[in-house]
Amino acid sequence: MVMKLKNKINNKVAIVTGAGSGIGKAVALGLAREGIYTYLAGRKKDKLLNTKQISIKENNKGSCYVIKCDVSKETDVRKMFLLIQKHHGRLDLLFNNAGIGLEANTIDNIKFRDWQKVIDTNINGMFLCAKYAYQLMKKQRPKGGRIINNGSISAFTPRPGTTAYTTSKHAITGLTKSIALDGREDDILCSQIDIGNAETAITKSFKKGVKQPNGRILKEATMNTEDVAKSVITIFKLPLDTNILNLTIMANKMPFVGRG
Repeated sequence: MVMKLKNKINNKVAIVTGAGSGIGKAVALGLAREGIYTYLAGRKKDKLLNTKQISIKENNKGSCYVIKCDVSKETDVRKMFLLIQKHHGRLDLLFNNAGIGLEANTIDNIKFRDWQKVIDTNINGMFLCAKYAYQLMKKQRPKGGRIINNGSISAFTPRPGTTAYTTSKHAITGLTKSIALDGREDDILCSQIDIGNAETAITKSFKKGVKQPNGRILKEATMNTEDVAKSVITIFKLPLDTNILNLTIMANKMPFVGRG
C-alpha cells in the first residue's frame, strides 16, 4: 500500500506583503493552494480583496485574510503582527515582498523625496516586517520560522538609471545575511530570492523593448510569476535545519548571465 505523505506546510500561517499584484499576488495564491492561512498585506485594499476573491473562486484550501498595511509605517506593521498573534498565536512564514521603483533616471536627476520613498518602502519596510516577524517567531512555541526577502537580480547587477532601486536591493542582501546569522539559535531562517523578469504589469513592457547599458533598446524574455511562487513554496517546505540562503530565478533568455 502506498501511503500519501501529509503536506508539511498545511495549516501554517504566512504573511505576504504587496499581495495585491504581481509576484506577491502569485505567491499568496500559491500558498493558499497549499492550505496555508495567508495574510494579504498591502496599501490598496481593493487589490487585496481581488486576490482573496480569486483564491475563493479557486476553492483553495487555505483561507486568505486582508490587512491594509503600509510597510513603511511602524504603527501599521505592529498592528498587523499583533492581529496575527491574537488570532493564531504564531507565524511560520513572512514573504517580505513589498517594494517600489522609480522611472529610470541618472542620480543627478533623482529628487531626494523620491529617493526617500524608495528607501522607506524597500529597506525600512522590509526591516520593520522582518523585525516584528522575528520577534513573534522567537517567542512562539514551538519557536522558529522563515523569512524570505524578495531581493532582485539588481542586487548583483543594476539596470541603467536605477540608482535608488538598486541601492535598496543591495541593502536587502545585508539584511538577509544578518537575520540568517542572528536567527540560528531560535530556528529563524532567512532567505533571499532574486527575481529577474517575472512578468508583471511593470515588466510586461520589457517584451516590447527596454534600454540596455549600451543604449540599445532590446526585447527581453519574461517568465511566469507562478514559477516564483513555486520557488517560495519549495523553500518553505524545507525543515528548519536546512536553508536556501540565496536563490536566483529568472527568465532564461533575458540578458543577464552574459555580456549582452
